[in-house]
Amino acid sequence: MGLSLKVMNLSDAAANRVRQIVEGSSTPIVGIRVGVKNGGCAGMAYTIEAAEAVRPGDEIVTEKGATVLVDPKAVLFLLGTEMDFKTDKLASQFVFNNPNQTSACGCGESVQLEPAKLDPAHT
Repeated sequence: MGLSLKVMNLSDAAANRVRQIVEGSSTPIVGIRVGVKNGGCAGMAYTIEAAEAVRPGDEIVTEKGATVLVDPKAVLFLLGTEMDFKTDKLASQFVFNNPNQTSACGCGESVQLEPAKLDPAHT
């Protein structure tokens, strides 16, 4: 039956930035792919890359004219996350407001994530 919850939502700023990345790419891409990897002082880090094609198992989030592909290994770590794009005096970056995050390192480069606990009725 699949997941009844949406894996991720995009803020207006994140959707705008994803569209800019796709439109400005020198090679054709379908969107961006988001995942997680082991690493950093808190245990995990988010990954973002240009996606040339949909891979088997990718969760496709299409919202506000933007396409984000979620790596299948990251779905339970990102379930319920809002992806945003923030600009301040020093940096512009995607940020993740993730309910599965239990802590983050002081430098902001890595996070501690717990897999989402799904109610058996929702699977």
